[in-house]
Amino acid sequence: MKEKTFREVIKEAMSEEMRRDNSVYLMGEEVAKYNGAYKASKGMLDEFGPERVIDTPISELGFSGIGIGSAMNGCRPIIEFMTFNFSLIAMDQIINNAAKIRYMSGGQWNIPIVFRGPTGFAGQLGATHSQTFESWYASCPGLKVIIPSNPYDAKGLLKSAIRDDDPVIFMESEQMYGDKMIIPEKEYILPIGKADIKKVGSDVSLVSFGKIIKIALDIAYKLEKEHISVEVLDLKTIRPLDYTSIYTSVKKTNRLVILEESWPFSSISSEISYFIQNKAFDYLDAPINRVTLLDTPAPYAKNLIKYWYPNEKKIINSIKKTLYIK
Repeated sequence: MKEKTFREVIKEAMSEEMRRDNSVYLMGEEVAKYNGAYKASKGMLDEFGPERVIDTPISELGFSGIGIGSAMNGCRPIIEFMTFNFSLIAMDQIINNAAKIRYMSGGQWNIPIVFRGPTGFAGQLGATHSQTFESWYASCPGLKVIIPSNPYDAKGLLKSAIRDDDPVIFMESEQMYGDKMIIPEKEYILPIGKADIKKVGSDVSLVSFGKIIKIALDIAYKLEKEHISVEVLDLKTIRPLDYTSIYTSVKKTNRLVILEESWPFSSISSEISYFIQNKAFDYLDAPINRVTLLDTPAPYAKNLIKYWYPNEKKIINSIKKTLYIK
């Protein structure tokens, strides 16, 4: 067991899979000579060489298409986006080819490809560099979407994603790359599509995913001092979504708050809210509440960011509202 950072386990997961399987390779902007925009591929060029760690031009549509074509021909590419904001350029390839070729070919071609990189808000980066796209990709049949909240989960899920025979969107965060955690030296993988209870509770279920889980856990432990027992459920995988774990938690606590680092309209919280009111309505003792970004582009000014982003006060108020505590 050794303490490692998020960026270190991303490198470890990719390197271990590349040693295990010669068909796996990494391609993207600055992944080779520069060791990755966030140093998540540091040293990989030296170990695997330029044929398996490949620097690309600034052309997301182009190198995503190359990756998909190579996946059709026996490779298992890992395509790194410097940020998922840039993946918008590649969405035609991801949505119309990666997600659909298996279906349109009647199963003749699998597309074992991973698209990975940072997503979401990471400080004063402005409206075009602070977006989350998990609900966009998750709405497309044929894609799997993973958003780990910590280094341990990230390593096990990335290894599973690389081995998966379908296209996987693997979303990280610039603000998590320095996060540290004790990681086993022995190899492990984690199942795609299985949520995890990060904190057991009995009064209310707080469902979330990604880096904002850290805020959820901090709040849950603070509320224990007020004798409020919050169960924190980390989804980890957005598609396939672990409906069973959400249902089981809500059935136990009878209340649900969803915390999401995304806009409210057509969001993951919208899907979960529909599911619970449809399948677990009789177990609810209060309306479902959710905390999201405000329904505007990301501001740049610090004072506006504090208002726009889900903060501790908003989350605690939402939990107490669900519990009818003033």
